[in-house]
Amino acid sequence: MTFTIKLEEENTHSHLILAHGAGSGITSPFFQVMMELLAARGIAVTGFEFAYMASRRADGSKRPPPRAEALVPEYRNVVDELTKHRKNDAKIVIGGKSLGGRVASLIADELYREHLISGLVCLGYPFHPPKAPEKLRTAHLETLTCPALIVQGERDPFGNKDEVDAFSLPKAIETAWIGDGDHDFGPRGRSGFTRMGNLAAAADAVAAFIARLPELR
Repeated sequence: MTFTIKLEEENTHSHLILAHGAGSGITSPFFQVMMELLAARGIAVTGFEFAYMASRRADGSKRPPPRAEALVPEYRNVVDELTKHRKNDAKIVIGGKSLGGRVASLIADELYREHLISGLVCLGYPFHPPKAPEKLRTAHLETLTCPALIVQGERDPFGNKDEVDAFSLPKAIETAWIGDGDHDFGPRGRSGFTRMGNLAAAADAVAAFIARLPELR
């Protein structure tokens, strides 16, 4: 069962579907603020929870998430349901926070080839587990053709700027760097950046990326 929040303006022509990270659902402060900031920029946002997170909410357990690949069918079902009701000229973009973005990235090319989506947005992509940079999760990204934006904190332990700049990512992938940001885009106290400023910068980057995408035909 999924739990969905939708913030939408009547005349918007862009719809972003976002899934949550591994440990926090769509009611987390990060997720709620990002949804509000994106909606304020004229983007309809639908956040949804995978079944394992909905079960956590129901029974209070802390069961670990399934493998990302096992969550792909759930994501596909959400996209199929929402695209049934889209306007003909609406841009549909998929993505998510951390694990949610990784799952979306696994299905992005398939949906793009089917003309169901215009692009992909990953907020804090988990390029590797913290302190395990050798365990990369980038093989499928190297052949990605779907237009994609990865918004990443400069000191994200799942992939910092120095590490990611050294990867061979395709031209389809853009990267927006968040100043001194961690995995939730939070900066250090004396960095000159603020958490809210960084979240706003992330929302601006996403809105600009979606604005550049062509409409679905």
